[in-house]
Amino acid sequence: MIEVWWSALTFTLGYNTSLVTIGAMLLGAGAGMIGTFVLLRKRSLISDAISHATLPGLALAFIVAGLVQGDGRWLPGLLMGAALSAALGLWLVQLISARTRLGEDAAIGAVLSTFFSFGVVLITFIQSMNVTGQSGLTDYLVGSTAGMLASEAKLIAVCALGLLAAIFVLRRDFLMVCFDAPFARTQGVSPWRVDLLMLTLLMAVVVIGLKVTGLILIVALTIIPPVTARFWTNRPLRMVALASLIGALSAYIGVTLSSINEGLPTGSLIVLAAFGLFMVSFLLSPQRGVFATLLAHQRFRRRVHLRQGLLAVARDEPIFDGLTLRLLQRRGYIRRDGVATPSGHAAARDSEHEERLWALYRRRYPDDALHQEHSGLEPIAHVLPPDAITALEAQLQPRAGEST
Repeated sequence: MIEVWWSALTFTLGYNTSLVTIGAMLLGAGAGMIGTFVLLRKRSLISDAISHATLPGLALAFIVAGLVQGDGRWLPGLLMGAALSAALGLWLVQLISARTRLGEDAAIGAVLSTFFSFGVVLITFIQSMNVTGQSGLTDYLVGSTAGMLASEAKLIAVCALGLLAAIFVLRRDFLMVCFDAPFARTQGVSPWRVDLLMLTLLMAVVVIGLKVTGLILIVALTIIPPVTARFWTNRPLRMVALASLIGALSAYIGVTLSSINEGLPTGSLIVLAAFGLFMVSFLLSPQRGVFATLLAHQRFRRRVHLRQGLLAVARDEPIFDGLTLRLLQRRGYIRRDGVATPSGHAAARDSEHEERLWALYRRRYPDDALHQEHSGLEPIAHVLPPDAITALEAQLQPRAGEST
């Protein structure tokens, strides 16, 4: 069993299996890349409409191929039928949202349900036809690579590679439109044309991925990798690269598991692998992960308690909070009996002085103070320039004739 696992992981399980794995990885990379731009454009749900709209075209292409040659499983024809049907669905979504008062989400729901229902009716009709390959049609719903021919794997790999290259070439125009469409227009880039290209490439991902992940689950491969990448970076191009890597890795894991256990659906395993990577990022990301957020909250809580404790020492106020007492004792600012140490008095004086400076800053410059995150907890020298601190210090000095 270990040898089989190792062979699958190292692309030595067989020529056809290796070809399928490489094709699926290229598809996953392309889905992650185009999915990032669609996510940044806030149109992720459109991929769901496109994927479900492929079903009637897929079924009609199967019927035509079955009537002509007796076997409906001709992959180029099926992909062509799915593409035409998806294009029609996409056009209807755009038309409904542009010509009616319905929003894009309502248009997506209407097109998605109508096209998918029509596709189910056609599949039911196919079951009564006297053609071969009827059972293989369900593979396009959840994905299956077990019975994929080498020619089909090559077709998917070549199409996915071309798709990946097209997205890479257009990445800068996509980013420009995603973040500032009016500026893109001033640079000679048409947002409408870029949106059309973006949705066309998204449609291509959906159509190419029918055999690998299925039309129901391909939408997950365009959404989960970009969302996962968002946990790790704030930079758009890095997000695109990470989403591409995560999509390829998800496809690699899913196809490998499917090749070892032929009874398991490929699409489901790819999506589960992507979700596993999402959960790891959700929990462990150093910027936005759950654990990092909890640790940041605990650090902030301790800073607040320590600050308030030092201010209480400076004002000779009693301290009753257990966490505050423990933090002050741990820093050596108070003894076990609650009496402040010399270092504690010094730190308390500094904290009170900082508090007065921050209070004066907030009174004098309320608008600027609003933009200082947790400004009262940071040393003022870390936030304001020296000349601004000097001016505040001068205003804190008692005026001539006033008592100190």
